[in-house]
Amino acid sequence: MNIEQALATGRQTLSNSDSPESDCQALLCYALDCNPTYLHTWRDQLLTGQQQHNYADYLQQRVSGQPIAHIIGQRGFWSLDLKVTSNTLIPRPDTETLVRIALGKVTSEMLIVDLGTGSGAIALALASERADIKVIGADYSASALAVAKENRDQCQLNHVVFWQGDWLSAVASRSLDMIVSNPPYIESEDPHLQQGDVRFEPLSALVSGHDGLDDIRTIAQQAQRCLKPNAWLMVEHGYQQAELVTVIFQQADFAEITTFKDYGDNDRVTIGQQPL
Repeated sequence: MNIEQALATGRQTLSNSDSPESDCQALLCYALDCNPTYLHTWRDQLLTGQQQHNYADYLQQRVSGQPIAHIIGQRGFWSLDLKVTSNTLIPRPDTETLVRIALGKVTSEMLIVDLGTGSGAIALALASERADIKVIGADYSASALAVAKENRDQCQLNHVVFWQGDWLSAVASRSLDMIVSNPPYIESEDPHLQQGDVRFEPLSALVSGHDGLDDIRTIAQQAQRCLKPNAWLMVEHGYQQAELVTVIFQQADFAEITTFKDYGDNDRVTIGQQPL
């Protein structure tokens, strides 16, 4: 079997996938330890027996519903290739909106906390763009933090610190210049929890009460105490939650409350500024 035949087999095997072409390319690249350009340049290249066996195994894992990121063990986010496991949320492109908005407010010497850091995606993306800030990635899950630390070391971003904690409960008052977070925001009874990649991700990183906003309420309340005057709180949320999140921010006395849209033109990130 050559590369062209392997791709054809992959497309047929994954015909029920939402993205059979990109899926089979990603899995074949993983089996061959190559980049996508190689697949198009060397379409007649034969696979070894071991490569065929591995590729077939990866395809069957995908057929069973396993996320591509879990099969190959990584996901690209911002400019980084990050390790992901079943203990972390898989970074999504829409979360890059939060990174972009945060970078627009960053100034030198800031102390920034990324709450619910998971794989470390947001913290590391910010740190990769600004060597003059200090970023703390916090998560309640020790397993997730172990992955985040591996990603930090792999990316050589030593100005990022990871620690285990329950949101901002252990953070000193008036100590932070910015809080960013992609917290759990899915409703506990949302039927989408039984569909797609989220079936294989930790529920603790996805679900937050009956309306999906319990954790955002907690973060907004705790942020009042921890943020310096004029500092920023920025959270990702569901596309239909912007109005409710705005109310939560208003109740916590934040000013300059603004919602930003993601790449799909959906409301995705709401920010607010701590008053003087």
